[in-house]
Amino acid sequence: MSEGTPLLRVESLSAHYGTAQALEDVAFEVVGGATSIIGRNGMGKTTLCNAIMGIPPARVSGSIRYRGKELVGRPSYKIAKLGIGYVPQGRRLFPSLSVDEHLRMISRGTAGRRWTVDKVYELFPRLAERRRNGGAQLSGGEQQMLAIGRALLTNPDLLIMDEPSEGLAPAIVEHLVDTFQALAEEGLAILLIEQNLGMATAVAERQLVMVGGAMYAETTATELKSDMELQRRFLGVEPLAERA
Repeated sequence: MSEGTPLLRVESLSAHYGTAQALEDVAFEVVGGATSIIGRNGMGKTTLCNAIMGIPPARVSGSIRYRGKELVGRPSYKIAKLGIGYVPQGRRLFPSLSVDEHLRMISRGTAGRRWTVDKVYELFPRLAERRRNGGAQLSGGEQQMLAIGRALLTNPDLLIMDEPSEGLAPAIVEHLVDTFQALAEEGLAILLIEQNLGMATAVAERQLVMVGGAMYAETTATELKSDMELQRRFLGVEPLAERA
């Protein structure tokens, strides 16, 4: 990748499910650091993640380039091998596999690389304590830690996370925010897809607002947190400034 080339560049991206359009002319770039895409449910955020990762069934047109390489038309496993880690909405763990089995099946070939199973246990000590427990025996927070650890074991340069705060207690969300901030400081590029305004603005200063399958605006965490009207109208949330 030449100097100045975005890590991820999305241009004129549209997606359809049959005749229903889910994404319309989406365009944005990720150069590095942390970026949040925020919007209400049904705005096309998960479809966007699936389009980037090559996950069916949407029909996709336009361009998605990672390090200059076109992703549209590539199968998911080849996209992942290019250096994109993905934490899907709902975690998608295997109930019958233990924590350690989840991690070990991804860790083959990670010798000498940044992320290993031991490094994941270092990042999330709770997983080390629960290493023999099955995916279905974990709490929501533990499941999310496992899903993140699994993605990190692909040793990505870009980590995409779809609604990682969903269904989690505030204390767990705070812990994850600290983790994401530390990962970004270490140089990992993060694309965070969220409807939780608190998490989105805590993790990334750069904010992209998604409405109706399109990018409505690009702003900053500072501006978004202070713009109550934008929070009400386009995010459908109680403004942060009014919360007790």
